[in-house]
Amino acid sequence: CWKLNTFQFYIACCWNHDGNPVQLLKITENVSRFRQCLQENPRYLQDKVQHYFKDNSHKLTLSMKPDEQYLEKQIKAEQEKLQQKILALSETDRKDIYEKGLQLLSEQSKTQDTSCLPELKVSDIDSTIPCTPVQMGTAGGVPVQYCEQPTNGMVYFRAMCNLNTLPEDLKIYIPLFCSVITKLGSGELDYRQQAQQMELKTGGMFVTSQVIPDTADLDLYEQGVLLTSSCLERNLPGMFQLWSDIFNSSRFDDEERLRVLVMMAAQELSNGISSSGHMYAMTRAARSLTPTANLQETFSGMTQVTFMKRIAEMTDVTSVLRKLPRIKRHLLNVDNMRCSVNATPQKMADVTVELERFMDNIASTRKERKPVRPVIVEVINQASRPLDPHAPAGSVASRKLISEPNFKPCQMKTYFELPFPVNFASECVRTVPFTHEDYASLCVLGRLMTAKFLHGEIREKGGAYGGGARMGGGGLFAFYSYRDPNCSQTLAAFRKGVEWVCDGKFTQQDVDEAKLSVFSTVDAPIAPSDKGFGLFVNGISDEVKQAHRERLFAVMRKNLIDVAGRYLGFGQSTRGVAVLGPENESIKKDPSWVVK
Repeated sequence: CWKLNTFQFYIACCWNHDGNPVQLLKITENVSRFRQCLQENPRYLQDKVQHYFKDNSHKLTLSMKPDEQYLEKQIKAEQEKLQQKILALSETDRKDIYEKGLQLLSEQSKTQDTSCLPELKVSDIDSTIPCTPVQMGTAGGVPVQYCEQPTNGMVYFRAMCNLNTLPEDLKIYIPLFCSVITKLGSGELDYRQQAQQMELKTGGMFVTSQVIPDTADLDLYEQGVLLTSSCLERNLPGMFQLWSDIFNSSRFDDEERLRVLVMMAAQELSNGISSSGHMYAMTRAARSLTPTANLQETFSGMTQVTFMKRIAEMTDVTSVLRKLPRIKRHLLNVDNMRCSVNATPQKMADVTVELERFMDNIASTRKERKPVRPVIVEVINQASRPLDPHAPAGSVASRKLISEPNFKPCQMKTYFELPFPVNFASECVRTVPFTHEDYASLCVLGRLMTAKFLHGEIREKGGAYGGGARMGGGGLFAFYSYRDPNCSQTLAAFRKGVEWVCDGKFTQQDVDEAKLSVFSTVDAPIAPSDKGFGLFVNGISDEVKQAHRERLFAVMRKNLIDVAGRYLGFGQSTRGVAVLGPENESIKKDPSWVVK
């Protein structure tokens, strides 16, 4: 759907102005014509800018100033409008509205007959998954996963660098480091020249923080940053040169540029709350349940939003600037790295050569480092776990998983008072890891509860934009609501949903529909660029995926009732709750809530 919408937006402007939309789709022809224009006139682009922008007198300057009392005025206007409409109602109108409300409630409570609709059956789904062959090797002593795929002339490169040697006080700066490291300039390039080269040579170069839970233990995880980039095969040397410059000679001397990037990052995080508040609520609710979720909240939750807001308000960011080189020395280090490459079979040999050269260029970053705090580091040899049968035995790279010996799961309820007219609510429960036999049942249970109970209670009756339940990869079962006017009613609905399942108020057809919903995600098409990604990042091989698939097929009605009672029943498991929303007096008066 997203790609279709992008396509529609691409052709809409031309089509609406009586242009030929088919001509826009002839991308190769248009690019060839553009290159011909550049050959004929090296200043082709400059002339166009001069004509359409600099010399163009048709301009409009629009200035906007925020109103600090906007929300108060909006609420007051809505209340006044509501009162006017209520006063204008006659007794007949009031009675009619009341009766229609009862009729709506009755219709919402009915079970709809769906027997007339065409259906897909679980038996129609393939019982096995296609295997993705990968080859394991090394480049400059760094483990590399090679995956030959029909990438249509593209090369996709990824590298995971773990955080195990990073001092604890620097961890909260990791998301900031990731957002700026490719935008400050490096080597002989300032940030403008660097951005230009990235546009010319790559499809983008990105660094993102990663907290990856173990598939077999809720208290083990891998922490790191993921480097991602892609390029045309002919631009491979240029792409690796850009990465080499970032590793060897990143520039951290432009305080003004950093300030701009900090402001942009802080604003982006703040804006994200209104559109993805349920994700922030789930992240916060999960924080007290597992070490993985705790670190993930630090990296991408409300803790990070508050931290970035504080940095954005600093008048002097010199202290922040000084921390970035320290972080780089620990992260962008070949001792902490493993890599993955997806490319065509014909070019894989060339990719290997360029990757070896890249590792030689950054070898100067190799230094002996020791953990700066006591951690339990478990070097997991993936060959000792179920692996892709096409991979050479014993050749799979190790992942360094750590645990937090001092972390203890606990109950926590947190409320963030924000200037929103609606709430984002979540309740998370600590359950089981990915390879546990009950994980598949919990996945199906989440889809069943969402479609057959929570959607009706939270959206249709409660008035929220959306809500439901889902099983997360970190072993946490999460309930959530989105743009919800009645968070207290929703939190009660979460509890009622568990009771509904435990009472067995659903049919085998409901179970089959929930399975189909799960398989729609499990069997979603995977692009050639992402083949083997699960094995590289999470250590989830095709055999592990197949075992999970077989457990999904085996889920029965009794399994759902069983896991709902054992894991989701009140008092059975550790849980966390979080709500983001407007002022709530009932929550403020409840001492069990932590109000932010």
